[in-house]
Amino acid sequence: MVRLLAIGAGLLFTFVVMISFVADAYNAATTEAEESPEYAFHLEARAPEGGWSFTGPIGTWDIGQLQRGYKVYKEVCSACHGLKYVAFRNLADLGYTENQVRAEAATWQVPGIDPATGEAVMRAAEPTDYFPSPYPNDVAAAAANNNAIPPDLSLITKARHHGTDYVYSLLAGYQPIPAELTEEFPDFRTPEGLYFNPYFAYLNIAMAPPLTSTGQVTFDDGTEATIPQMSEDVTAFLTWAAEPTLVKRKQTGWPVLIFLVFATVLAWMAKRQIWSAVKPAKRKD
Repeated sequence: MVRLLAIGAGLLFTFVVMISFVADAYNAATTEAEESPEYAFHLEARAPEGGWSFTGPIGTWDIGQLQRGYKVYKEVCSACHGLKYVAFRNLADLGYTENQVRAEAATWQVPGIDPATGEAVMRAAEPTDYFPSPYPNDVAAAAANNNAIPPDLSLITKARHHGTDYVYSLLAGYQPIPAELTEEFPDFRTPEGLYFNPYFAYLNIAMAPPLTSTGQVTFDDGTEATIPQMSEDVTAFLTWAAEPTLVKRKQTGWPVLIFLVFATVLAWMAKRQIWSAVKPAKRKD
């Protein structure tokens, strides 16, 4: 009797779940989506006009671009965002020599311990140190940024949909509110402390435009530092920071694929050779 009651309860529960699922599916299919500013004016992320050098099966890093991107990060982005999973020694991958890496690391300050007193102090970074956060903790970060904690950028291009394209579009996409938006949605506003960006899902973002004018950064190779150019370069640098072995992985993949194809052909030929003298048994009906 108890077993029958348990089976009946299970069947009843399954029936209720199925009815709820069918009802929700029907409502979703027949109810028109409510038009909203976020739905109507949100733009999909896009790559720069020339694309990215590191995409595709044979993509490579543009070392000059990575060096420019690092300079944009250092002079602009590092004021609010950390890079805690990247060590200064990794800058050697950007074409810097060992002495240049050591000198560059020394321009940063990281937390340390005074060997004489044991007190916490700030010291010049060494190649083995990691890029420091600009804030001691999340409370300080929120207090300095209108209660919005700036995310660490180490993995930002891996943590966002359309990662690399999204970061580029967001940085280069700040603009005034389009007249079409206010005409269609008169109640839409950008609250004080927020900024309009159509590439952000909610249109209004807490991060102020970090790149505001041409020449904000001076590139060593003479490239003109326009807002799109700086956005592209720092995005490429952040893509490298998130996956520094991206290009090496692609370069390793091709020999592996070629070897697998070659091994498959050899295995097929060996199979043909071994079984060539074996005649199939005659079938008896």
